[in-house]
Amino acid sequence: MAQLSGDSFAFGGALMTVEEALETIRARIAPAAGVESVSLFEADGRFLAEAVTAPVALPPFDNSAVDGWAVRFADLDPSAETRLPVVGRVAAGESWAGHPPAIGTAVRIFTGAPMPPVLDTVFMQEDVVVDGEAVRLPTGLVRGANMRPAGEDLPRGAEALAAGRRIGPREIALLAALGFREVPVRSRLRVAVFSTGDEVTEPGRALGPGALYDSNRFVLSTLAKRMGASVTDLGILPDDREAIARALASAGHGHDLIITSGGVSTGEEDHVKGAVERAGSLTFWRIGIKPGRPVAMGVVGEAAFVGLPGNPVAVFVTFAHVVRPLMAALSGGTLEAVTPLPVIAGFAYKKKEGRREYVRVLLERDIEGRVVARKHPREGAGVITSLTESDGLVELSEDRLRVEPGEIVGFIPYAALS
Repeated sequence: MAQLSGDSFAFGGALMTVEEALETIRARIAPAAGVESVSLFEADGRFLAEAVTAPVALPPFDNSAVDGWAVRFADLDPSAETRLPVVGRVAAGESWAGHPPAIGTAVRIFTGAPMPPVLDTVFMQEDVVVDGEAVRLPTGLVRGANMRPAGEDLPRGAEALAAGRRIGPREIALLAALGFREVPVRSRLRVAVFSTGDEVTEPGRALGPGALYDSNRFVLSTLAKRMGASVTDLGILPDDREAIARALASAGHGHDLIITSGGVSTGEEDHVKGAVERAGSLTFWRIGIKPGRPVAMGVVGEAAFVGLPGNPVAVFVTFAHVVRPLMAALSGGTLEAVTPLPVIAGFAYKKKEGRREYVRVLLERDIEGRVVARKHPREGAGVITSLTESDGLVELSEDRLRVEPGEIVGFIPYAALS
């Protein structure tokens, strides 16, 4: 369970950069999740609770990388074709029995098969001429060619994965190759999600006058689950401060994090702010990020609280850049840094200094085959189709004030943010 104080999210500055927000999270948030062992089949998206050390070398033995013939490099004539008799055969899953092959001989070998003792080089079968019970080997091969030495990938006893790393298909492949069936991970974060508003309607029901369907709750639940969390859907709460405060107080016990969107500003109908202050403590972060606006951070009972902007695109962007790192910290982990990919700007753009902006773009190739980012024609933070009709975000740093067509910009695909 989260051990948070009312000032866990406190910040003294007037406007935070995204990096300052992340540094505050890393410095002030301790893991909330416990530890459990799970099968590799269930490990995707979880965070390693402790470092993993290789119990075996990978690969565990010298083996052939190709189908061909294994030889001693010292037996090869460096200036002319070498003819060697074939004295044996070894396939994957077998091992060489008996004494090492005699000097001046070759062994038929297949991909993944253990190298016979003292043999150190493999010729690919397509480069070899079979001559009765012997093979003729061309010149030009270097010592150790087409042979994978034991421990080439990872030596025994080396750290394979660091504590706190988020597990994905690549990590699972390594863990399985090292012989693990289970792995110690942080327990799933318990996350509660709700929406508020008398105008917000559950999808599938008839829309009344001035009503709209709730989408933020669904995207927040989906994004939280992709971070490995167990999500409790608290549904849609009415514009009633007392009702919201009661729901928050209840969710503050038995959850590690509460996430909502909208209703945390200072307007007359923004009831979440007052409810959080009644049920716990609240801190506003003015983060220099667009789309987005002040993010409400706080503590309710034993749970962290995050109130995101109400517009769907702002919800997506602020979740990706603020909530994901917060969830990782609560899970005792870290996220891999997302490195924007260089692409050519196919648009002009101006922005304010001191604010990091994310521009929704579609990637295309120009007549020269170069990758060009085209800005979505509608910029509004409430335009959900700007997400479904684009490929990702161009990230513009705080000190960049404008973009001209043809300049290089950094592109982040949506897949890297979930």
